[in-house]
Amino acid sequence: MNTLTLESNIYNHEYDVDLNLNILTNNDILNNRLLCTFTTLEGMDELVKNLTTHYSIMYNKIFALYIKESNEYVITYNIDQGNIQSLPPSTILVHRKKHTNTLYTINALNELIKTLNGGFVDKSFPIEWNNFKNCILLTRQGELKQLKTKIHKIINI
Repeated sequence: MNTLTLESNIYNHEYDVDLNLNILTNNDILNNRLLCTFTTLEGMDELVKNLTTHYSIMYNKIFALYIKESNEYVITYNIDQGNIQSLPPSTILVHRKKHTNTLYTINALNELIKTLNGGFVDKSFPIEWNNFKNCILLTRQGELKQLKTKIHKIINI
């Protein structure tokens, strides 16, 4: 698998990246983080093969999601923190609200709160996550983007 150094391989073609490299060295924090890799349908099988060959996939599952508006796919997975020194290209760190299947970056969460709260970021501001069901919240050039997702397939390893 062609892996690059962490600083240079993060998906930034269209979306802003908020991956804080400092948190990657904290094993307690990393255990609860989810990785998301953008791909095409044609490249998905090879990507999954490379991931399962080079990384220990936690929970033995990879979720493949389809983004209709960009005709793009993302796969989400957790890897063992021992593999964090290199990640596949087009990979970002995301968080997930399980009950609504919402993936989001911290920058996107802050932009969402600002949008909903009159321009102010307040960590205690309540978010109605059902309004963001089955989507990925990202930022592009500092602007919040909501990408609707649909499960393409669940890959059991």
